[in-house]
Amino acid sequence: MAGSLLDPRLLARLGTLQLRTRSVVEGLLSGLHRSPHQGQSVEFAEHKEYAPGDDLRRIDWKAYGKFDRFYVKQFEHETNLRAFLLLDASASMGYRGPEGLTKLEYAATAAAALAYLLVRQQDAVGLVVARGAEIQYLPPRAHGAHVSAVLNVLEGLRPSGRTDLARAADFVAEKARRRAAVFVFSDLFDFSPGALVRLVDLRRMKNEVSVFQVLDPWELEFPFEDATRFIGLEGEGELEVDPREIRASYLRAIQTLCEEARRLCLQADVSYELVRTDTPLDRLLLGHLSRRERSARWTSR
Repeated sequence: MAGSLLDPRLLARLGTLQLRTRSVVEGLLSGLHRSPHQGQSVEFAEHKEYAPGDDLRRIDWKAYGKFDRFYVKQFEHETNLRAFLLLDASASMGYRGPEGLTKLEYAATAAAALAYLLVRQQDAVGLVVARGAEIQYLPPRAHGAHVSAVLNVLEGLRPSGRTDLARAADFVAEKARRRAAVFVFSDLFDFSPGALVRLVDLRRMKNEVSVFQVLDPWELEFPFEDATRFIGLEGEGELEVDPREIRASYLRAIQTLCEEARRLCLQADVSYELVRTDTPLDRLLLGHLSRRERSARWTSR
């Protein structure tokens, strides 16, 4: 079954993001039926800069004469959906328990597979990586070569710094000039009222916002036994303690964090999902895509 092949512990042995993504996509495609494309309007939507593989017949020669650069006309059926993948690449996302993928590797693999599936149905996908004060951005595109560009960025990511989700959401709001789907992958360790306000603003702009809180099982279960030195990944210092003495208080704190994130998201009509990094990726993505499809059918009635 696909689920066994997509176990994160097995995916971790594949080494590269490209191989992991290929395995995930193959598993997903075996469980997906391609949905009919909605709204096949041929009205002009916008220009995009020419990229290898684009249809030469779509080149706008008037635009070339004006700007001395090649631009291709896009139509509504080619821009059915604009999606932004917002990925937290802060230092805390580099955590991993004894086996499997780091939180960042897991989130990057999920984001890459999602990018492939969206582009496959002619949706435009953009990538926003938030890491410290740095924001790395790939504008939305809807052609196959763009997926390779997304994978190249994700493959080279190394977790560092702190992430300001409010700042990253503001950036997406500036780029999502019309209705879009925004997928957020983060451990939400910096989830704050400011971040919520920005995510709510994205929702108020009629964007569809989905938040995946990605956590390692060891962060959720705290199965440490012997005296352990804990090192803050984002500059919080070190603490050597007996885990058994702090387990109860830690578990209450992590549960409160997750419950508050869920409450604030749902209150703002933002989709929320707590994701363990030992969850098979086909189960995660197929479940989310099927819920989105049911929601779309319900709201279109």
